[in-house]
Amino acid sequence: MQSPFVLVIFGATGDLAHKKLIPALFAMYKQKQLPQDFFIVGFARRDLQQEEFAASFDLHQADTQWSSFIKHLYYQQGSFGEEDGYQQLVKKLAQFDGQMGACITRVFYLATPPEHYEHILNFLKETKLSEGCGQGSSKWTRIAIEKPFGKDLETAKMLDNKLAQIFEERQIFRVDHYLGKETVQNMIVFRFANSIFEPIWNNEYIDHVQITLAEKSGIEKRGKFFDGVGILRDVGQNHILQLLASVAMDMPKSFSKEGVRDARCSAIQSLQCIDPKNVGNYVVRGQYDKYLLEQDVNPNSQTETFVAFKAFVQNGRFDNVPFYVRAGKQMEKNEVTISVVFKQTCHLLFKEIGCPEEGNILTFRIQPDEGISIQFIAKTPGEMGLGATQMNFSYAQQFGTSGQDAYQKVLLDIFMGDQMLFNRSDELESSWQFITNILKGWEQDEGKLYKYKEGTWGPEKAQELIEKDGRKWIES
Repeated sequence: MQSPFVLVIFGATGDLAHKKLIPALFAMYKQKQLPQDFFIVGFARRDLQQEEFAASFDLHQADTQWSSFIKHLYYQQGSFGEEDGYQQLVKKLAQFDGQMGACITRVFYLATPPEHYEHILNFLKETKLSEGCGQGSSKWTRIAIEKPFGKDLETAKMLDNKLAQIFEERQIFRVDHYLGKETVQNMIVFRFANSIFEPIWNNEYIDHVQITLAEKSGIEKRGKFFDGVGILRDVGQNHILQLLASVAMDMPKSFSKEGVRDARCSAIQSLQCIDPKNVGNYVVRGQYDKYLLEQDVNPNSQTETFVAFKAFVQNGRFDNVPFYVRAGKQMEKNEVTISVVFKQTCHLLFKEIGCPEEGNILTFRIQPDEGISIQFIAKTPGEMGLGATQMNFSYAQQFGTSGQDAYQKVLLDIFMGDQMLFNRSDELESSWQFITNILKGWEQDEGKLYKYKEGTWGPEKAQELIEKDGRKWIES
């Protein structure tokens, strides 16, 4: 990158800025991925001096390059719902333009709870911050919005309409950092660059697909946010459905922004919505035992911390192939995996010997230990028997690194204006349609809330969901 930019982070004193955005920007700075001139402005309600804001990122102060990096950090105090802070921001950004002698790229990053989005967008428009510094410079202005993007289909549409009134689609970056993860990006290459897989990537050979997104931690100190959202909205509508689409999508017509997004969107549009009246048969929701004792959680809360569901993508390629999905907090381990389970067809040669219950399984490890493994059948030593074994590829072992941090990739693509790894409006609407049907089912009391012990794989009902089909969850 050579061109200067200014990044305004709304909610800059929050967890996302401290744990993800600033660390990613600092890493990019050390790797010389940022231009010589750039400006990072933190916007938040807390009354801080610029030096106090920089000092709040204490994890980096021991690094010798931190002192030079913080020269690019600025702070603007302001309430999201009051105009004064935005007017001060207008002056600050004008100073940067004057310093550079030109209108420089502006990126507004909404790292706040969703209830602040409308206020921020309204004031960006009213103060003309969204228009850049004039002279047609709005084409260099971008808006980045974190998930969850709405609370259901209706609110997502409202937010999308609000964005469309202020920005063009090419300026909007709907962030799902899972699309920036190395293994997720690699799935397109793995599937379509290796001719041994694409011919069997269909319902003739694939029995089912499993997706697991498990966290050992609970909600920590996010009770106020999480209790009004739940795991289905928090990771289901975005992370989970993006992982599902990466498996189910057809080959893009071109390896371009719209080519990839068209293919991803088509897969999500082919996702068969569950009738709200039938949600109890396809979806299991759970809540870990001590959830109601968490800080800022309603003592009578029915918010789910676990969800499992069975879904179908009716796009020809995957017709009638079930996708079993589970996501939860306070689980047995941290794990994000996609397992493609192929049909076990024991050849006549081995009928007398007996084949293993599980055959070929292709697993993508999104985190931790990013990589890919293949389970295959081999002869057991010393006897004529068959057993399952694995070939394993690890990014860290093969390349000495697990790849670029997801938020580094997200930020770099925003600065470069590359939208390939960001949700498009139609893609978002289709994913919310699927999730909203489940939410409506829960509102109609379809689907009991099951309790589960911390450190387990969720409620027993989730086991029944897959076992009633003669299958079982893969435990890595």
